[in-house]
This record gives sequence, structure tokens and C-alpha cells, in this order.
Amino acid sequence: MPDDAPALGLAARPARSRARLSRSAPFVVAGLAAVALWVAPAVLDTFAVNVLTRSMIYAVLAVTVDLLWGFAGVLTFGQAAFFGVGAYATAMALTYLGATPEWMAVALALSVAAPMALGLAVGWLSFYHRSTALYASVISLVTPIVVTQLIYSGGEWTGSSSGLVGFDVLPLELEGFFRLAALVLVAVTLAAWVFVRSDAERALVAVRDNDARCAYLGLSPKRLQIALTTVLAGVAGLAGFVFANASSVVAPENAGFLFGTELVIWVALGGRGTLLGPVLGTIAIDYLAANLSGDLPFLWQLLLGTAFVAVIILLPGGLAELVRRVWARLPFGRRQAVAPRLVASSPRPNAAVSGAPLLKIENLAKSYGSLTVLENIDIEIRAGELVSLVGPNGAGKTTLMRCLSDGTEPFSGAVSIGGASTAGLTPNRIVALGVGRKFQVASVFESLTVADCLLLARAPHDRLSPIGRAETLSLPQAALDVLRMTGLDRLLAEPTRLLSHGQKQALELAMVVALEPRLILLDEPTAGLTKAERTTIGAVLRTLTGDGVAAVLVEHDLDFVRQISSRIVVLHQGRLALDGTVDEVVNSELVRTIYSGGAHG
Repeated sequence: MPDDAPALGLAARPARSRARLSRSAPFVVAGLAAVALWVAPAVLDTFAVNVLTRSMIYAVLAVTVDLLWGFAGVLTFGQAAFFGVGAYATAMALTYLGATPEWMAVALALSVAAPMALGLAVGWLSFYHRSTALYASVISLVTPIVVTQLIYSGGEWTGSSSGLVGFDVLPLELEGFFRLAALVLVAVTLAAWVFVRSDAERALVAVRDNDARCAYLGLSPKRLQIALTTVLAGVAGLAGFVFANASSVVAPENAGFLFGTELVIWVALGGRGTLLGPVLGTIAIDYLAANLSGDLPFLWQLLLGTAFVAVIILLPGGLAELVRRVWARLPFGRRQAVAPRLVASSPRPNAAVSGAPLLKIENLAKSYGSLTVLENIDIEIRAGELVSLVGPNGAGKTTLMRCLSDGTEPFSGAVSIGGASTAGLTPNRIVALGVGRKFQVASVFESLTVADCLLLARAPHDRLSPIGRAETLSLPQAALDVLRMTGLDRLLAEPTRLLSHGQKQALELAMVVALEPRLILLDEPTAGLTKAERTTIGAVLRTLTGDGVAAVLVEHDLDFVRQISSRIVVLHQGRLALDGTVDEVVNSELVRTIYSGGAHG
């Protein structure tokens, strides 16, 4: 079928060619960097080789901090703990088991597995349902303190405050450890670079921007954050393995809170969210510290602290932001965003429509302390129905929508969708039952493009690649219609933050429709829209219900409600006042009394 996005013509081909070229550039740069670092020991003195080996190991840690803080939005002090656990696992294995090839392999496995196990536990504690970013940061702050205390308490097994020293290591010279650290740094940085330019990385940015919307798109922010924490803990442990072998000594401060704080400072100075900024910043700062802190210990700390404060105030994006600004001014520095090609997805087979209601609400009640917000609500909605919830402000309409879409919301009574109870289900699990929700205030991802938002809406159906960007975006026909009727099909590469209010409303509706739900919940979708935009949304809703989708609409525009509703439910003071056809409700004396303020519970 013909493509739906105008950006798919001949004009887009040069941009796509440049995009393919830019995807290969990091591998070329990584190869050149690996070669340069491989020969570097031949021109560096022993002191520089020794210090830079450590600096490159620390830079690997900086990459993990940047992925968590710069891309996922989780300020973490805990990477030092994972690094220390990996280093100690290596040192203890080599001290007590030996350094034969077999035991070295065991040490390597332990250096990755032990931090990952700790990372899994820390991630679970940090990102349980309804936890906040502040809580996660506090957990990451406590983790290195706890690990350090365990090391102190380990007695001769961990060396206590003296650490472990003198164990056998890999049979490499100083130059060999330099090259090993360099190869690990290049490999980790390249892998991170590929990942942050993939579709899967967009999910992390989305969680950082708006984790609630992620959940209502069927994604699990908790699982994403736990998985990232666990994997990056393993990478930090790998860095600990290299460090233990290169230095032949591990100490409690390698897992300490102070080291974790230094990593955050280095990433901030280099430029979080850039990868290369933290890598270069960490290497430069650690190398300068080795050269200056011995002669000027107090002055060096003062200079570093002053630089940190100045960068945070003047350049929140770090020194990399300054480089990026200069680069963007150059003719070859401007990068044109390339939107994916829109295609229509194959229609999903609908479940057989029976006489049973798709949505069933039984005796639902909701209270906040002594204040009763909803009481004895009983509603049944079948496939193809569009039921509007109306009533004065404070009637409980939005609260009811929240109870329908979040089974962890405390309320009494029962809600079932397609015969399945929603009790205790998180929003992403309710989405899996076939529910899509549009919020009263447009809920999109401000840091992403229009195409990215739609891509995430398709994540429950189309797997997000961790190694690349899809060149096509498959959407159901109804979502394509929303984009076409609102002009968003010509703005796929546009950052969402630049859209108008009406365009954001339309984008969120397209995202919900892209889920291909059986039941769609809409909270004032026409608020603040023009007449033409309201007409467009009405047409889309009629098409959806005609295809068997059920819809629950909260709306104050009664003219709009009359035009598209199958039934109207009137709520008043948290109770169901009337449930009837459009004519019955419009001509009801009770409804007139409610809206005139004359009806009381």
C-alpha cells in the first residue's frame, strides 16, 4: 500500500544514506582508538602508563554511571560498590584458590556474577512499585557504605582495613595491563554508544521523562530499571576484575561512598548523557589528580570543587555541552533527524464478541479517609459501545478512570475486563488485558520525537531493538488516520516538546490507538482543542467503536458527548445518578437539576 508519511520520498534518501554512514562511523573511530591505545605504551613513560591504566578502568565505571544517570535519570552513587565487589571477588579467588587459568576463569565469573546479584537486589529495593527517583538515589548512596562495612568486618578473608595485596594475577607486564584496560574501555564504550542510539534506549529515556505514561503503554519501568542496574553492575564488576589484576591490591576505599561520589562528579564535569564526555573527563581528571594532588593536595581539591560548581551552574550539560554547541555551529556539525517510514500493520484478529460485557464494574467504592469519592458504582460496557461519563466537577469521574486503569489503587468492589479481574494489577498488566488510557493533560515524552513516542506505543507488539533503529514504523490504520488528519505524519522527526497543545493531544490519542486496545479510556480528550480538532477526534472514536472497540469517555463538552455516545452515565457526588441512552439523559429533569446545582445526595 502507499506510504503514509510524506517524508518518504526521494528527498529522504540522502538523509537515510547519511544515517547509515553515521552508524558505521563509531566502529571506525573505535578501531582507530584501539590501535592508538595499543601503541601508546611505546611513547609513554612508566608513570603515565601506570596512571592511565587506572584512569581507563575508572572511565569504564563512568560509562555505567552515565547510562544510569544521563540516560535513565537515576542519580547513582552505587557503582563504586559493584566495582569493589568485583575487585574483591577477584582478589579473594586469586588469593585463596590460586591464579591457574581455571581459577582465573572462576575469578572472572565471580567478578561479574557477584556484582550482578547485588545489583539485582539493589534494583529491586530501589524500583519497587510507586518508588521515587530520590528513594533510588538514597539506596545507591547507602549501598557502598554497607559494602565497605562488610569488608571491614571480613577479617582476614577480606583483609579488613588493610585490604588484600600480593596475590597472583594475570601474567602480563604493565604495558599488557594498559592494553587490556584500553580494550575493555573501547569495547564497553562502543557497546554503550550502539545501545544509546537504538530503539531500546528510547524506553529508558521515556522512563526518565514520564514513567507513568510508560506503564500505561504496557512497559514496566520497574523491570527496565532493575535490568539496567543489574547489567551495569556486572560491567562495573568486570572493571573491578581488571583493576585487581592490574594493581595487585584491593582496599575498602575501592568500594566506598567517596569513590562513588567522585564518579558522579567526573561524569557531571565531562557531560552526562554524552558517553564520550564522561570517558574523557574521567581520564583527564584522574590523570591530573595523580600529577597534582601529591604536590598541591589542598589546592587540587579546591580547584576540582570550584570547577564542579562552575560547570553545574554555567554548563549543566558538562564540558561536552560546550563542545556540542561549537560543533552544532559548524556546517558539517548539524545532524538531520531521520524519521522512520510509516506502514500499516496487519489487523489483529478480534476476540469473539459475546453477550458478556467487556468491562464490568460491580459495587465500586473509593474513599480518602472519611471522604467518600465513589459509592456503589455498577456499570457494564460491551464491545462497540461508547459510554460517556458526565457530571459536575468533583463527581468522581477521573477517580473512576484511575480505578479502572490501575488495579493497585485502593478501592472496594470489583472491576473485570474481558472476564479477568484487575485487582492488584499494575497499569502495564492491565494494558496487557487490552486497555488503553488517554489522560486529561496530554501525557507524552518531551525528550523524544513524535516517531519515538509512537514506537514506544508499539513496544507490546514489536520488540525494541537494543542495537539499532528501525527504518519502518508499523501502526494500525486508525493510528495512521489520526496522524494524517492532524498533520503529525509530516512531523515524525519533530521533538515532542515543540508541538502545540492540540498536537500533543492528538499524538497521545495516536499512541493509545497504536496499542490496539479492546477498551479505551479517554479523560477529556477535547479539552482546549479547536472545533476542527474535536471533529477529528470524534471521527476517530466512531471508527474505533465501529470496529468493536469499547470506549469510556469523560467529557464536559455536552455537544460532543451527544454526537458520539452510545450511552451516557451521569455521576453526582460519587454516585451513579443515571445510566441511559443519549435521549434519556439529555431530556432528564434530574440531569438538569444536577447541573443547576439543585440536586443533593
